[in-house]
Amino acid sequence: MERPKNKFLAELDNRLGNHQDKKSILMEYEAHIDEILIESFDCKDEKEMTERIRLRLGAPEEIAAIWKQELSVTPSNMKWLFIVMNILFLGGGSLLTYFHNVFQWNWLTVIWSHLTAIPTLIAFIYMFFWALLGYEIGKGFGHGGRRLLNKTFLLSLIPNLLLMVLTVFEIIPHSWFEPLLTRTFILACILFTMLLYPISWLGYRWGKKASI
Repeated sequence: MERPKNKFLAELDNRLGNHQDKKSILMEYEAHIDEILIESFDCKDEKEMTERIRLRLGAPEEIAAIWKQELSVTPSNMKWLFIVMNILFLGGGSLLTYFHNVFQWNWLTVIWSHLTAIPTLIAFIYMFFWALLGYEIGKGFGHGGRRLLNKTFLLSLIPNLLLMVLTVFEIIPHSWFEPLLTRTFILACILFTMLLYPISWLGYRWGKKASI
């Protein structure tokens, strides 16, 4: 049943035109078609196989249209969007910490008390942000988004490392983070930081699969 596969890929090749990632796109869809062929032992003829491939993956013209549309999403814009979002996330937390310790407003103390009571929940929300980063890059750029993911991750991580250095060397007073700054919390922060890239990478893989 190689003929339906070759016909589908030839049509997709033609529809993609001069797409810059044509080679990797064709390789990716070839792999998916091979999986379908292995699973479709019950297909009686080539027509039925062709219909199943199109049902699972979509028509070549639809696939090509999606990939061409994705070229309009600028990698630079996607990268800076997540970098700015991470800065806002950390910056917002840093400003909250600063105002709480310097001005000691009652309403802010209440907010601070509630937030410091749920550090694990905040950590998981933050990890979801990094998974979303990978997912959106994978969905938006597919196979060609791996380099963008790496670059975006490294640039987005700079504020995190800067905050950790400022805290470790007590440029930011440790007393500002009480009752959070315990040995357990520090170890948890290190562990979560180590997990950020694997989480982003898994999100990227999920997004890349969702783009197909």
